[in-house]
Amino acid sequence: MIRRVLVANRGEIAVRVIEACRDLGMEAVGVYAEADRDAPFVHDADVAVALGGISSAETYLDQAKLLDAALTQGCDAVHPGYGFLSENASFARAVTEAGMTWIGPRPEAIAAMGDKLAAKQVAAQFGVPTLPSVELTDDAEDGWRAQADTVGYPLLVKAAAGGGGRGMRPVSSSDELAQAVPSARREAEAAFGNGTVFAERWLSAPRHIEVQLVADRHGTIVHLGERECSIQRRHQKLIEEAPSPGVDDDRRERLGLAAVTLARAIDYDNVGTVEFLLDDATGEFFFLEMNTRIQVEHRVTEEVTGWNLVVTQIQSAAGKALGDDADGIELDGHAIEARLYAEDPARDWLPIAGTIHRWDDDLVDDYLIVDRAVTSGSTVSSEFDPLLAKIVAYGGSRDIAIGRLVRYLRGLELHGVGSNRDYLLAVLEHPDFREGRTTTHFVADHPALLEAGPEPDTVAAHAVAAALACARSDRANRRWPFAPDGWRNVGASASRTDGFIWRDRTIEVISTPIADDQYQFDVDGLTLHGRLVASLDTHVLVELDGVTRCYWLNHVGDTWYVNSSLGQTDLGECPRFAEEAAGAADGGPTAPLPGRIVAVEVATGDVVEAGQTLVVLEAMKVEHQVCANRAAVVADVLVQPGDTVDAHQLLIRLEEPPHA
Repeated sequence: MIRRVLVANRGEIAVRVIEACRDLGMEAVGVYAEADRDAPFVHDADVAVALGGISSAETYLDQAKLLDAALTQGCDAVHPGYGFLSENASFARAVTEAGMTWIGPRPEAIAAMGDKLAAKQVAAQFGVPTLPSVELTDDAEDGWRAQADTVGYPLLVKAAAGGGGRGMRPVSSSDELAQAVPSARREAEAAFGNGTVFAERWLSAPRHIEVQLVADRHGTIVHLGERECSIQRRHQKLIEEAPSPGVDDDRRERLGLAAVTLARAIDYDNVGTVEFLLDDATGEFFFLEMNTRIQVEHRVTEEVTGWNLVVTQIQSAAGKALGDDADGIELDGHAIEARLYAEDPARDWLPIAGTIHRWDDDLVDDYLIVDRAVTSGSTVSSEFDPLLAKIVAYGGSRDIAIGRLVRYLRGLELHGVGSNRDYLLAVLEHPDFREGRTTTHFVADHPALLEAGPEPDTVAAHAVAAALACARSDRANRRWPFAPDGWRNVGASASRTDGFIWRDRTIEVISTPIADDQYQFDVDGLTLHGRLVASLDTHVLVELDGVTRCYWLNHVGDTWYVNSSLGQTDLGECPRFAEEAAGAADGGPTAPLPGRIVAVEVATGDVVEAGQTLVVLEAMKVEHQVCANRAAVVADVLVQPGDTVDAHQLLIRLEEPPHA
């Protein structure tokens, strides 16, 4: 029997596994890196063990530390979650050799599917269609070109041991291989401890479809239908749903049969997922990979099937047969998930570190599941993936599920770090998405959505609410709080001006009294008329142009976070005195966020062009190219590979090129 489980992971998946353990009456032991000391999963665990490190390599990827924690705490099983060591066959063997139960498939099955090239060979052997591919074994660019030419362009450079979008680079021509191959190898080595990469033919605009499998140790393998995961950035999924709007009963049967065939070929015995690319035009599909673990998006399938997949994992590992549960599986309704990340879509999905000042989601109901990695007061570390939460909405139809998800995202009070919330809302409300026209190129085909945000009317209304709150605060701090707004001992001012910064723009609010309690508000080119109806500690009730709305306000430092039924706007206060213009950071690029230098592409004295990569920075599990913003000469290289840098730290000093 399994009584005590080590949860060898972090974030929302650790919370989810702890929840499943409790459902089965088991104890859950957590482990944590220093940055996660106060994370929700640490509080949720029955006991949590400090791993004594900062980076992934020092903590969640350190097999010896994890095994020691499990044995010291008397665990009889280990659940790896997803990512990190979840698909590491050697770790699975080490767990079983230590006398504990591995909550996942047999190490042999993990190994069979763990190398993506070997997995493709197994799939082809058993009649599952695959795309052309070749391992990139050479260390020289000429060798890569020759090998890649056998596949053809466009192609993807992919990590053989990878998953989750790590170690993947799209390549449209052979000229791009010189940067793509080393970059993919570095990221794969950092994420999976294996830098092997291969080239695979890239389909132009397929759907990304995955089939959920459940299996036991008694030979029963069934599928629970498909999920569509086509809305992706950097080959990582943003929105997932079940069932797919592009899969009918016939396609579902063929996809399911292919997935079960592959699983049976390797004697699979736990929960897993087989991923395919589906060509809408022809109906053809091609095997991508098999994930021998729980998926990030597993909740979507749970909602439409009634299965608890994490509980099933644990029970299958303990030897329980699926029995009658495997008969008559039907899909009921529709479920859709959005991944909420601390990142800026408009800045090439740049991750954002910081502190969550407030997380308030009172709109959660019986049709919504929110798996959170953070809460109010949590720190989003630059060491790990910036996933904040997964939100899953269920409905009797796709439209209802989407509507419920939209309502939650719009109503969430998320203060302290930026997020991709506005982008998710824009996708969910776009006609192409609503009508099910979704492919893996959706993000690239709709670039305007990257700048998604509140409508101008919403920004104006929220700025008015913030200005009224500023006036209230000023009045409370005045020597004569009974005096009217704008009053001065040298004569009353006709109006009050407040300035805010929103997305690098200045929003000016001029409030002019026109009657006893009526004002004219001139905001960013708009003129509004209204009044303050009521003012409470946390919110104000404001009437603008005959419409009354409640605005919730949270003032932290120099930022006003304003929420209403229209959404959220983060407004920075304009400084009262103009600050001296900052220098150009000594004439060179700075780190966009804290991270580790993995490559320096230039040397002192080099002449560089605008847009040329100077430094490669790894942060939040993603590589970022730091480029020259102009033609220049490298005056000084201030960092080297392996250095840890802070946000805005100068990396390369540039100087003007000599005149011809």
